[in-house]
Amino acid sequence: MSERTEVVIIGAGFAGLAAARALARAGRAAIVLEARDRVGGRVYTAEAPGGPWVDLGGQWAGPTQHHLLALLAEQGARTFPTWTAGDNLVLVDGKARRYRGTIPRLGVGSLLDVGQAQWRLERMARQVPLDAPWTARHAARWDATTLGAWLARNLRTTVARDLLTAGLESVFAAELGQLSLLHALFYIHSGRDLDTLFGTTDGAQATRVDGGMQGVAERLGAGLDVRLGCAARRIEHGHAVTVHHDRGAVTADRAIIAIPPHLIAAIDFTPRLPPERAALIAQTPMGAVIKCTAIYDRPFWRDAGLSGLSLSDRGPIHVAFDNSPPDGRCGVLMGFAEADAARRLGALDEAGRRAAAVACFVRAYGDAAATPRAYVDHVWEQDPWSGGCYGAFCPPGVWTTVGRVIRTPVGRLHWAGTETATAWSGYIDGAIASGLRAAGEV
Repeated sequence: MSERTEVVIIGAGFAGLAAARALARAGRAAIVLEARDRVGGRVYTAEAPGGPWVDLGGQWAGPTQHHLLALLAEQGARTFPTWTAGDNLVLVDGKARRYRGTIPRLGVGSLLDVGQAQWRLERMARQVPLDAPWTARHAARWDATTLGAWLARNLRTTVARDLLTAGLESVFAAELGQLSLLHALFYIHSGRDLDTLFGTTDGAQATRVDGGMQGVAERLGAGLDVRLGCAARRIEHGHAVTVHHDRGAVTADRAIIAIPPHLIAAIDFTPRLPPERAALIAQTPMGAVIKCTAIYDRPFWRDAGLSGLSLSDRGPIHVAFDNSPPDGRCGVLMGFAEADAARRLGALDEAGRRAAAVACFVRAYGDAAATPRAYVDHVWEQDPWSGGCYGAFCPPGVWTTVGRVIRTPVGRLHWAGTETATAWSGYIDGAIASGLRAAGEV
């Protein structure tokens, strides 16, 4: 079946849905093609066995995420703060120490080491223009090395290096030795600073949505012409755009492509995409992350005056949060496995992943964490329509060679997706902003 519309949008994540709604409000007809059987993209809320709901993908809103916060307010979504009452934990060499705030209790030397590195990274990040990172004064030098290499040169203590690496991997979901320093600086600036990216209260992990973030996507898509199970396979573009998908074809005046870069690379374009655009898509791999969620009868760690937030130098889970529902009717610990740790964990079956994750929770919270009543996770690298999370990243050399075309339309093809955002790139807010920008271009 072949159809005709004004705009065809590929991808029903927050970027594609935001674009479609903006076009609808401007009186433009749009069809949204989505490969999955649901909307939301890298946002995914599921019911754990025996309850409750759990967010297995993007879940938080934070200060300065104006697009997402405005959407939540418009929908009247019930939100609540991430649980932060009590002490946080840092685990180093098998020993747990309590602390408050974003900086763990470390030895004086290690603490000064972390503080100086963070200050230097943030100072450099402020020099990176968000709309054109490749124009930064030191772009060539920063793009020729990795964040991992920079840390190796600038951190003197092993404890500081291990803990800052664990914290940064939780931000980037990538091995720091694979990540361009320029990309890391852009990302830090995009999210304001490292304290914001690491933080809960007044940080990127400040606010949750009662019932899960996927409901926000479903309400955003309500009333739009969204076609599920329609993976785009071939795109013909010239005087018009025709997208051939699993259930037919759609011809439109323009297209907005709002899916991860490597999925764009899997589409057959006629004519082929320009070399720079094709190279950018081919050279930006996805991060790897698994959100491991254990459900208990109650949030027992609160009885000991603990917040549920922990940072560990041992994996596979380096960072964990109290992810309990707002009424506290059960206790939920959620931990992130990222980068190579996520890939190793993802190679195990569910029972193996559960055992490895629960062992991490036991190290932090004792034997009471050994017997959750349920466990659930999602291996995003094995999700065929994501291929990873949180987003794509730039290895060395990409920003300064082909990065300038990241938002440049190709004829009637326009590009959206959180990777194309300037502010809050990699986050839901960035995805929404990118969809609004692409709709504005159309």
